[in-house]
Amino acid sequence: MTLSNLPPLVTVFGGSGFIGRHVVRSLAKRGYRIRVAVRRPDLAGFLQPLGNLGQISIVQANVRYRNSIDRAVEGAQHVVNCVGILTASGRNTFEAVQEFGARAIAEAARGVGASLTHISALGADANSPSTYARTKARAEAAIHSIKPDAIILRPSIVFGPEDEFFNKFADMSRTAPFLPLIGGGNTKFQPVYVEDIAEAVARSVDGKLKAGTTYELGGPEVLSFRECLETTLSVINRKKALVSIPFGLASLIGSIASLVPLVKRPITADQVTLLKSDNVVSKQAEAEGRTLKGIGLLPTLLVSVLPSYLVRYRPQGQFTGSGKAA
Repeated sequence: MTLSNLPPLVTVFGGSGFIGRHVVRSLAKRGYRIRVAVRRPDLAGFLQPLGNLGQISIVQANVRYRNSIDRAVEGAQHVVNCVGILTASGRNTFEAVQEFGARAIAEAARGVGASLTHISALGADANSPSTYARTKARAEAAIHSIKPDAIILRPSIVFGPEDEFFNKFADMSRTAPFLPLIGGGNTKFQPVYVEDIAEAVARSVDGKLKAGTTYELGGPEVLSFRECLETTLSVINRKKALVSIPFGLASLIGSIASLVPLVKRPITADQVTLLKSDNVVSKQAEAEGRTLKGIGLLPTLLVSVLPSYLVRYRPQGQFTGSGKAA
């Protein structure tokens, strides 16, 4: 096979992360050559079996360093940015990772003439009191100015085997006397399956999504925070009290926890701020077809997938009885 006949090369930043690994698999199934750009290549070897021999290569890149980004996009026809953080730590601030990094990736993609798909988040808002949401919005604005033809995908809360939401509360239920309903548990979510997001990304690389468009990705149902926790407990066959915690107290707990070194914080003050706003697809996006259904994808139901990976949190794991005959 000559160089000109090789399949297109796609560079995926953050390809070893929760969403990124599923994006890599979807692209591999389509036959693309994939260059996965990650901070720790030594921890990303698990990706290579997702493709054929030599189809997936792994390179070192850090979105805080522009020269590493430029090297990672050399020769690429398409660039996908899956990099994002839920919690800032050390030099990996929201501004550095989600704003500077996204801008640098867009500039690098423009420099090599590659098209770009960027994964943002529902709730991105330049005027939000949340640093996470503000930096997501500023990244989108920068990308639009640098690459007007870039495709931006805004998912709601994402579920899947490696998620940090349903897994967190299922794990918490094993030892905690109750589960917290922050702000009363009324915040609305539209949980979207990680494989659906990966398929949307792959279709954008295929050229099937409209250039320069922002899509809002949500699942087939809108659930409150309380309903999400009730569904989780039902799936793992556990009974726990759901206790309402005011936003102010939850924010205080998050702030205090951030002062304790070497301990993973259950929640941050910024995440509490995010929970004050619903996280659902807008009516405008639905009307304009900028949704999963709009691009011809039938969103996956939460309950059709959740048992497949939360089973390990049941009292006896997969052997937990689910009925009288069990």
